[in-house]
Order: sequence, then C-alpha cells, then structure tokens
Amino acid sequence: MEWKDVFEMIKQENDFSSLEETLEEKYRTGPVFPPREEIYTAFELTPFEAVKVVIIGQDPYHGEGQSHGLAFSVNEGVKVPPSLRNMYKELESDLGIKRTKGNLKDWAEEGVLLLNTVLTVDAHQAHSHRGLGWEKFTDGVIQKVSGNLEDVVFILWGKPAQQKEKLIDTTKHHVIKSTHPSPLSAYRGFFGTRPFSRTNDYLTSRGREPVDWSER
Repeated sequence: MEWKDVFEMIKQENDFSSLEETLEEKYRTGPVFPPREEIYTAFELTPFEAVKVVIIGQDPYHGEGQSHGLAFSVNEGVKVPPSLRNMYKELESDLGIKRTKGNLKDWAEEGVLLLNTVLTVDAHQAHSHRGLGWEKFTDGVIQKVSGNLEDVVFILWGKPAQQKEKLIDTTKHHVIKSTHPSPLSAYRGFFGTRPFSRTNDYLTSRGREPVDWSER
C-alpha cells in the first residue's frame, strides 16, 4: 500500500471541501507555513510500508523559513527550536548521540513519520489552522497506520498527542508516552524517559531494524 491509497480511503470517509477552500484562500492572501509544496514532506520522505515510528507533533512552526512539513524539524541553517533542543538533550543522555542541526530529514528516511496533527499555520499565529479539518485527515492517517501495519512505535508527547492513543490498536503496536519536550514541561516528566532506546528495544524485539538516530 502507498500513501496515495491511504489518502484516497481517508478522502472517501471525510469531506475536505471546506478545508481545501480555506487553504486556497489563505495561501492566496498569505503568508502561510510551510510552503504549499512542502505540506506533505513527511509522507514523501517516509513511504507508508516503511513506517516504523510515528512521532506526533501539533502544528508547524510559524516563523519565517522554519517549517518544511516535518513535525519538530526546521529547515537547514535555522536555529534549533527549544523543544527539539530538549529532544536532543534526551537523545544524548539516552544513547550518547549528539545532534546539532535542526533538520530531521534523516530520521524521516529511517522510517520515522514526523506527523503534525495540523499541517499548516498562518505566519506568527500558533494554532491558527486548528479546527479547519486537518485533524480529520491526520486522525485518518494514524488509524490507517495502526490498522494496516504492525509493530509500529507511536511516540505521544504531551496531552494533545496522548489523546490520539484511542486511534491506535495497542495490541499490535507499542505506545511511548510522556510530557512534552517543550521548556514548559520537559522537567516535569520528559527528561529521563529514554524514548529513543525504548523505541529501538521494541523494534529489535519484533525483528525490525532499529532506528539510527544519529545525524548525517
């Protein structure tokens, strides 16, 4: 199965005409992030059958030149944002791996689907596209991954992501949950949770290749 088949099924189950019209207008009057051609980067870099891990974010970064369609990731040359910096701190403490760049394209190519629950945002206005219809689409993506694949690790950081657990068949997938890595909550239960090694331990136990989290 490919993403185009998955998208087709989701479109048959939902009406996205209002979302499409709103996006048309917003991109015309702009600015909106990420650039239109990068909305679906996560799916282009991580083929459906290759998904091993799903990390769920909220909405894209809303600063100029930051977002490019991968949750938590920023374009080359952009300063590493605070939540991602905390993820890197935990990665180093967990596996001894140091990362300095904010672009997570290499993770996506390893089978890590970096999925925001809302895929677009108005410039400088966090959560401005919440409720437009993206949630129906991304909930559908989570359900199709859960229903059609096996032995996937879902990493749910923070309450909004954890609410997605009800869409996941936990009898055939593994869920890792903690507080969000943002500076507001990282010290209240994110640091020390070792999500990266726990992900690889599970994948290995199921006969799957572990993720190479290192920078390249």
